[in-house]
Amino acid sequence: MGLSFPFLTYDVLMAKAQATKSNNKFTAAKKKEILADYKLGWLSRHMSLLGRKEVLSGKAKFGIFGDGKEIPQIAMAKYFQNGDFRSGYYRDQTFMLAIDSLTPQQFFAQLYAHADVEADPFSGGRQMNAHFATRLLNEDGTWKDQTKTKNTSADMSPTASQMIRLLGLAQASKVYRNVEELKDFTQFSNKGNEVAFGTIGDASTSEGLFWETINAAGVLQVPIVMSVWDDGYGISVSKEFQTTKESISEVLKGFQKFGDTNGWEIIKAKAWDYEGLLVAYEKAVSIAREDHIPVLIHVEEVTQPQGHSTSGSHERYKSKERLQWENEYCCLEQMKRWIVKNKIATIKALEKLENEAEQESLEGKNAAWAAFMQPIKDEKAYILELLNQIAEETGIAKVSDIARVLKNNATAIRRHIISAARRTLYEIRGTNSSLRDQLIAWLKESESVNAERYNSHLLSESPNSPMNVEEIRPAYSEDSPKVDGRVVVRDNFDKIFEKYPNALVFGEDSGKLGDVNLGLDGMQEKYGEVRVSDAGIREATILGQGIGMAVRGLRPIAEIQYLDYLLYCFQGMSDDLATLRYRTKAGQAAPLIVRTRGHRLEGIWHSGSPMGMIIHGLRGMHVCVPRNLTSAAGFYNTLFRGDDPGLIIEPLNAYRLKEQLPDNIGEFTTPLGVPEIVKEGSDITVVSYGSTFNIIESLLPQLEAVGISIELIDVRTLLPFDVNHTIVESLKKTNRIIFIDEDVPGGATAFMMEHVLHEQGGYFHLDSAPKCLTAKAHRPAYASDGDYFSKPSAEDIFEAIYGIMQECEPDRFGDIY
Repeated sequence: MGLSFPFLTYDVLMAKAQATKSNNKFTAAKKKEILADYKLGWLSRHMSLLGRKEVLSGKAKFGIFGDGKEIPQIAMAKYFQNGDFRSGYYRDQTFMLAIDSLTPQQFFAQLYAHADVEADPFSGGRQMNAHFATRLLNEDGTWKDQTKTKNTSADMSPTASQMIRLLGLAQASKVYRNVEELKDFTQFSNKGNEVAFGTIGDASTSEGLFWETINAAGVLQVPIVMSVWDDGYGISVSKEFQTTKESISEVLKGFQKFGDTNGWEIIKAKAWDYEGLLVAYEKAVSIAREDHIPVLIHVEEVTQPQGHSTSGSHERYKSKERLQWENEYCCLEQMKRWIVKNKIATIKALEKLENEAEQESLEGKNAAWAAFMQPIKDEKAYILELLNQIAEETGIAKVSDIARVLKNNATAIRRHIISAARRTLYEIRGTNSSLRDQLIAWLKESESVNAERYNSHLLSESPNSPMNVEEIRPAYSEDSPKVDGRVVVRDNFDKIFEKYPNALVFGEDSGKLGDVNLGLDGMQEKYGEVRVSDAGIREATILGQGIGMAVRGLRPIAEIQYLDYLLYCFQGMSDDLATLRYRTKAGQAAPLIVRTRGHRLEGIWHSGSPMGMIIHGLRGMHVCVPRNLTSAAGFYNTLFRGDDPGLIIEPLNAYRLKEQLPDNIGEFTTPLGVPEIVKEGSDITVVSYGSTFNIIESLLPQLEAVGISIELIDVRTLLPFDVNHTIVESLKKTNRIIFIDEDVPGGATAFMMEHVLHEQGGYFHLDSAPKCLTAKAHRPAYASDGDYFSKPSAEDIFEAIYGIMQECEPDRFGDIY
């Protein structure tokens, strides 16, 4: 629209505020609203003060609070509408109170880690306090109507990690506004009028994720209102060591939007100025909502009365002068003076509101503690009675000691009770009584209940889980042509975009070029630049776009050009995407597909296969490692029918290799966690995946020529891994096994071996020592010789398999060397 706004400083805002007032008089309704805001601010403050006491008394583990930011957050909340999203951090308790998404009792329930979503609807006791999330999913895993609620995406602790997701939450509004095919997706958007609100501490703006988001949002022009709470410190480090010019808004002046250029609007305000903050947020949200222009509000002169957290005291690093200033410019104290000055209420009336707020906070704390402790007390009483009966029956003094210690522990929680029960079983081992059986039965029941409390919902447990998708094999006929592998994925994407109007893909070279291997060739021309788009070289925010849009009901494919570049966005994948369903206890999901390509190419940073890192860091995602592009296409179809996130690693050397084009393109599926036995054999089980698998397959004639019959298994997915225990059934037949890939030693091959030998019990069926064949411990050297001497070659594979057979049958298999 070519709008341009001046850099709005505090003085400009105050002038605007004064101009809008009528003789400094307030209506009765306005006075009532102001006093309600004041009381709400003090309610939040007392929650912070009480929360710190609860931690220091030992009733809670750790505390981090939003004291000092009450008034700015109340101002922000006034312009937060149904359908809007928040992507914030652990200082936003006042905001959550102000939008009626938090009660004092819920706040303290999370502080105590009450493992029940009725008590702690944000995380079910899985996240530390002040980490909030709206429950966006129904119990059956279906989406709720996001346009009827004020929405919060699940908070995280890692610094600035909320920023990249913020980008996607905002971009979703742009997509819904501009894609005609999405007009019926009314449970996710009202014509793209939603704003994504981000919050971050000033010191955290030093992180690269913040800067990448700033740049990407300025390019994309998406509706963000980002608040930077500036209290002058990052824990103990002052902002002179954090930010150039000691002002993030000054540094960002180059991002300021002028005329028809893209960019940000930037507004400054004081944390203690109620009127100025209202003007700032009203202006910011209006710009973002109407014109889809991102706005940053730099909220300066914020105080932090209790310091960073319960881990330390800010008196250790703040001067007396600074502490005195913070007392003077506390936003609540300043608001009190402003209210009195404007004759809205008397000091006595305000003190009454403060006392009422303190009482409400105390009542919420007491109710939360009682609700948290009562079921634990009931369990404790039951076990104490049982232990005392066991002690009386057996006469074992140590059981009495265990019971006495548990009884005297006034703040015992479940781990103390379980520990006492288990230690009692040690003491009465070998005895035989109904009481012992009763204790064992209780422990088994508790194990099941606590698994649901603490270990459930890593992946979808809904009817829409991709694990429930039925396998549909590729169908071929005499007329099925042989094509380049890239054509298989391209034609499959075509069917996906046709079938799912909410599907979109974006990444480096994904749009106009159709990706570097032409797997998206012609898709942008057919489906438009919004659904098939290019992105800058910024992997972290490419991922963030995907996470945010997936949370808002879209089905994005975020393309990371090469597998090695996954490291740029791995933090977001590991800390946010892979944990989202778990840390909200099935309250939120982001069914994002991350598309990349990898394994053998050329050079250290284009041919890596860091699979061990990936599978250990991405628990909560499906990791698909197809050997060809038909299998890859099937994985896309499977994941699109499910509600979990997944990573699909297409084999780099497959795009120009010929594959038969299935007749049922877009319909066939590749199952998750189900290996494929590509060739049956009797001598040795060979397990692999991806590009390395194809090398092994090419060796079949050579192995058969020397008399070795291998059972060749493509695992297809590493997460989940062989859910039906296909590999151990093969091992029962061959009694020998080798795992082969191009990861480093101890990586994915060790992961697979542990599953087969330990979890599946394969150890008992071995006649020969199991073996892993991997790449060398270093990154692969450049060029074809570098590949040959860095990763398993055909000769390495042949000799490893031959060596196992020679060891067990030396007369049949003579020495090679």
